[in-house]
Amino acid sequence: QVQPVESGGGLVQPGGSLRLSCAASGRTVTPYTMAWFRQAPGKERVFVAAITWSGSYDYADSVKGRFAISRDNGKNTVYLQMNSLKPEDTAVYYCAADTGLYSRNPKGYDYWGQGTQVTVSH
Repeated sequence: QVQPVESGGGLVQPGGSLRLSCAASGRTVTPYTMAWFRQAPGKERVFVAAITWSGSYDYADSVKGRFAISRDNGKNTVYLQMNSLKPEDTAVYYCAADTGLYSRNPKGYDYWGQGTQVTVSH
């Protein structure tokens, strides 16, 4: 079983940067995908970015060119570098992991972190 734990959220001004981390504890099974989702108040949880065990990437159009996902397999940790942040990026960010086929759908992920708040405001 895998238990992701997010950290690094906080308050930043528009145009600023923030780096989120997600450490996956417990036993891991390869191959697997790790991904980031976000959920704003009153809205559904949506896909942000993903990285596979082999290092391929996928980004939502809303964050492409601004966010970068990376992975340290030795530490079972995934990172999300967030640049040029906008107020619409404000949300709770969740880390997720899955051992099945890759998907952007949150229903395709078996393991979830508790979430970390990111607020972008003056």
